[in-house]
Amino acid sequence: MTPTQLRDLLHQRADQVAPHLLGCLVTANGVTIRLTEVEAYAGEGGDPASHAHRGPTRRNASQFGPSGHAYVYFTYGMHYCLNVVCRPEGIGGGVLLRAGEVVDGIDLARERRPGASDRDLARGPARLTVALAVDRSCDGVALFSGGPISLRPGEPPAAAVRTGPRTGVSTAADTPWRFWLDADPTVSPYRKHAPKNRSRTRRGHASESKA
Repeated sequence: MTPTQLRDLLHQRADQVAPHLLGCLVTANGVTIRLTEVEAYAGEGGDPASHAHRGPTRRNASQFGPSGHAYVYFTYGMHYCLNVVCRPEGIGGGVLLRAGEVVDGIDLARERRPGASDRDLARGPARLTVALAVDRSCDGVALFSGGPISLRPGEPPAAAVRTGPRTGVSTAADTPWRFWLDADPTVSPYRKHAPKNRSRTRRGHASESKA
């Protein structure tokens, strides 16, 4: 796949784009990661698990921008996640970059992720953004213009591409839009969404309810 073919591919639906991003290379701030795991999220009205489901907001505006841009969001009050925007402008949708192998700048990635094994440097979406030093300042940047983040084709992956439910989503939980390279050690573990139990003490007795 050429860079032009990759850019053209991003006009398609996220679930069509996602498996083709496996093996592609993402570079930011001196570190390059070969993608081994991604998740697709559709646009407005098409996927209740997507940030774009209810239309554009201040937070997700980049997801409705032109394809080939980054959508970076902050989650759980501590983590950033990096997405590649798909579809023509105004439709919404994207591919979450879940995990990868650091193939260049490994010393920098180790500094940013002290104590992590090389396998775990970018094994999960929050770890991936830490390894790349990506935060909300990268939201909306073009990925093919020589900016702070670049996306380019890599070698076609030798491993088989697997697909299954997305990790930790509570709606559309069975939609098989998580894609990964079979048996690759940098792929993150699958976790099904589990409702949180909240303990409340009433009159000296603890009770639990599901959120």
